[in-house]
Amino acid sequence: MASPASRPIPPPPAGLARLSLPVEGMTCASCVGRVERALQAVPGVHSAAVNLATERADVGFAGPADAQAVVRAIHGAGYSVREEVTELSIEGMTCASCVGRVEKALSQVPGVLEASVNLATERARVRHLSGVVSLASLDAAVAKAGYTARRAGAATASAADQDTERREQEARELRRALWIAAALTLPVFVLEMGSHLVSAMHQWVMHVLGQQTSWYIQFALATLVLFGPGIRFFRKGVPALLRGAPDMNSLVSVGTAAAYGYSVVATFLPGVLPPGTANVYFEAAVVIVTLILLGRTLEARAKGRTSQAIKRLVGLQAKTARVERNGATVEIPLEQVVTGDVVLVRPGEKVPVDGEVVDGASYVDESMITGEPVPVSKEAGAAVVGGTLNTTGAFRFRVTQVGANTVLAQIIRLVEEAQGSKLPIQALVDKVTMWFVPAVMAGAALTFLAWLVFGPAPALTFALVNAVAVLIIACPCAMGLATPTSIMVGTGRAAELGVLFRKGEALQALRDVSVVALDKTGTLTKGRPELTDLLPADGFSHDEVLALVAAVESRSEHPIADAVVVAATQRGLDVAAMEGFEATPGFGVAATVGGRRVAVGADRFMTRLGLDVGAFQTAAQRLGAEGKSPLYASIDGRLAAIIAVADPIRETTAEAINALHALGLRVAMITGDNAATAAAIARQLGIDEVAAEVLPDGKVAALKTFRANGARVAFVGDGINDAPALAEADVGLAIGTGTDVAIEAADVVLMSGDLRGVINAIALSHATIGNIKQNLFWAFAYNAVLIPVAAGVLYPLNGTLMSPIFAAAAMALSSIFVLGNALRLKRFRAPMATDARGATA
Repeated sequence: MASPASRPIPPPPAGLARLSLPVEGMTCASCVGRVERALQAVPGVHSAAVNLATERADVGFAGPADAQAVVRAIHGAGYSVREEVTELSIEGMTCASCVGRVEKALSQVPGVLEASVNLATERARVRHLSGVVSLASLDAAVAKAGYTARRAGAATASAADQDTERREQEARELRRALWIAAALTLPVFVLEMGSHLVSAMHQWVMHVLGQQTSWYIQFALATLVLFGPGIRFFRKGVPALLRGAPDMNSLVSVGTAAAYGYSVVATFLPGVLPPGTANVYFEAAVVIVTLILLGRTLEARAKGRTSQAIKRLVGLQAKTARVERNGATVEIPLEQVVTGDVVLVRPGEKVPVDGEVVDGASYVDESMITGEPVPVSKEAGAAVVGGTLNTTGAFRFRVTQVGANTVLAQIIRLVEEAQGSKLPIQALVDKVTMWFVPAVMAGAALTFLAWLVFGPAPALTFALVNAVAVLIIACPCAMGLATPTSIMVGTGRAAELGVLFRKGEALQALRDVSVVALDKTGTLTKGRPELTDLLPADGFSHDEVLALVAAVESRSEHPIADAVVVAATQRGLDVAAMEGFEATPGFGVAATVGGRRVAVGADRFMTRLGLDVGAFQTAAQRLGAEGKSPLYASIDGRLAAIIAVADPIRETTAEAINALHALGLRVAMITGDNAATAAAIARQLGIDEVAAEVLPDGKVAALKTFRANGARVAFVGDGINDAPALAEADVGLAIGTGTDVAIEAADVVLMSGDLRGVINAIALSHATIGNIKQNLFWAFAYNAVLIPVAAGVLYPLNGTLMSPIFAAAAMALSSIFVLGNALRLKRFRAPMATDARGATA
């Protein structure tokens, strides 16, 4: 008999929704039992069977399959479920309600945990169970909702070219449709509106051309417009309407069809209409189509500008590489380069991929990756980054990373993910827009009935015109574009400034922080010990002492010793050989160098040697106040110098902390230093709170203390050793270099090692959220004010009615306004110049 752990999973009874998912972490039959019990406890689950051999759980539901509840139950039992993320390009979306429909369709696919759709990028990000959801099922769900989906590839140069070509093709089609519509609309507008506005034109139409002939001409031209350039609205809008999921195209198609259909009846069957109501509105139908096409054309143009940041990043990639193969140097496409290849880079060429220099030397401009304005020296052993520009010399390097693993590819992925993310502020927008179009159609129907029943004669005419105006003026586009366009432009501008928002949510969260906690080593400081002070005693010279001390320390592997040796080398001093090396743990080291006895160590070491360090008491107190621990050197039995080796504070740290204070933020420091040293550094820099003597695993606890009274905390660390703290903070900012990107733990990555980038990130957060709020205010205020005006609420007061033509113009302008306002973020100026940009103020 098969054990419970390996028995085959029976199929659920017919009619039950079924979900089969992979479970990780099970090791025995008791694990199987725990998972089964957890699944059976989920509301709505009819049956659950788990197989240890295949590591799968088969769940039957009495109602719709609830994948999220099942995953939560498995996680609660102590096991995990493999997940994947699939990105799709969605074609055919035109407004915020489209976004809601696609998200709903994708979320209903069994196994999908979360679906997020972005109107501005026209992409969907689907998080689903691994091996449960197929690309075909996602495509089918999107197609059923009335749209087209295709797998979104990585942002390579060729993919970018294809995407650009597709967008340009759409823009060309829109421009062509606009010109055709405008050419056919102009005669209709002149014939109808001209006869109303110009007396001579009225006389010519009525007595020369004839009113009926004029209507026939308008009918012919309007038919060409609606079923030519305007057919796109009907192709999308009518099926959406029939599915019970109307969108903006439905509003346009119903509005124009109402105006056109009424006009056709008035032209050919006027007798069926009440006396005095046989009027035509062909000009309203065609002008609406033309104006909305104009809005779509301008919108497509503006959308193209919002994605320029990604295009520029993709453009940094080289298309070919000069690789050594079989004893010869050949130029091959970038896609064919593999790890281990040796690549030759000549002056003026881009470094194609990441690698390590084998031989040769040059200066490489890395500003497009790290923003560092000064070219960086590259010699054998130095790392080079794909996308950077070689300036003067030539060198060969061995490839270490290709494709999606290169630094540039990771940066592009970060920007794409941030641009496609949704902020918490958008939750309300999504809820409103799902019901917006149906509500507008209901409002239009109510408007029609109200005017028909209570309106003045000709009531039918008033009812039709105002109902059409309500349908046309409503703009879900502006609401749908308000947030994603600002995120796209804001995160793109941030990337240009060396600030990478790994998660779009950090844009909003960063704006709300009140405490900025800083890791000391590598963040406030340079992260490597340096010789900061060497004060010789009378009778000794600086370089003489440094050369002798470096000779003694050359045997030691301590970081302090290494700093002394590096300082001597940088000054061009000869580090002589030494002999008789002795190390006294806890005290110091001594050796003979060129016949001279040299000792280096703490004050207690000098005391053991019978030397009085009182002569350096003032200097020692000053160094202690600066957070430095002094050492002493003796030569031939005489006290020779006081030395301090420390991890020096970055030159820009004090300025950055002052700027944080100017923003009204409290600044905290987390360090492993003793309390006295930490307090000295805090006094020197003006830091408000200190957590000292913190072990690496204690940083999370330190952050929790800074959260007193509900404060929101941002943590800034080097992104490698600080991963738990970066994840625990409300916003984690990893500060480092372009080749040291903390992609997994941080919410924000600062590409340079400059702390002033934090201020720029916060300022950009404020600017972007402010821009989003402006857009949302406009989008909601526009609809809240103008829809009632279009319905005719002002008519009883002052006789004001809104023509459907003006309604169409206002609707088109609302989207353009939102896009134009978002594009202002491209001109954002960083409040502080950084080493990452070297510019702006």
